[in-house]
Amino acid sequence: MSTIAIFGFTGYVGGHITAEALSRGHDVIGISRSEVPDSDAAVTAITGSITDQALVRDVAKQASTLVVAVHGSVDGAPFLPGLVPSLLEAAAASGSRLGFVGGAGNVLIAAGGPRLVNTPEFPAFAKTEAESQVEALKALQASDSPADWFYVSPAAGFGPHAPGERTGLYRTGGEVLLTDADGTSYISGADYAIAFVDEIDTPQHHREQFSVAY
Repeated sequence: MSTIAIFGFTGYVGGHITAEALSRGHDVIGISRSEVPDSDAAVTAITGSITDQALVRDVAKQASTLVVAVHGSVDGAPFLPGLVPSLLEAAAASGSRLGFVGGAGNVLIAAGGPRLVNTPEFPAFAKTEAESQVEALKALQASDSPADWFYVSPAAGFGPHAPGERTGLYRTGGEVLLTDADGTSYISGADYAIAFVDEIDTPQHHREQFSVAY
């Protein structure tokens, strides 16, 4: 098994990915901005920030995959897009792979667009976060870094407000929103994590975005 470093491992998605990775026998380095005194003994917990480039480089030397499970925006301002160059640099220097927990806002509602974030129904309170995720993805796509990366967008119905259950089932798609026969787009936190760690274990997507839903 490999070593996986997860930035934001105490969050909703990071926590699910951590649990899934541990269940498969991976070693997990968990990085959080807040001190985690009672973390799982199976996790090597580090208190630190993804903005600390020295920390990112050090962790990248220890892990085959760096998971970025942090918010795209902080305090109403873009956060993640500006970190993309340093993350790619650290991954390229160490030979690590980057895995990004993306948002649903950047997927297209149909071939040719628009993005979900640009539809009238998209909630205003989530717009800055979604737009920041869009810019982070664009930064990845525009980069000429040799680092390998993947970016996983969840279904429209996803998050702590609708955690769902673990079923072991999921479908993958591209940049267009996945829906079922009734037009519903949904994935539980646990099944999103299964898809994410499956990509770590058996890489299928290189330097590209893919989406996950039922």
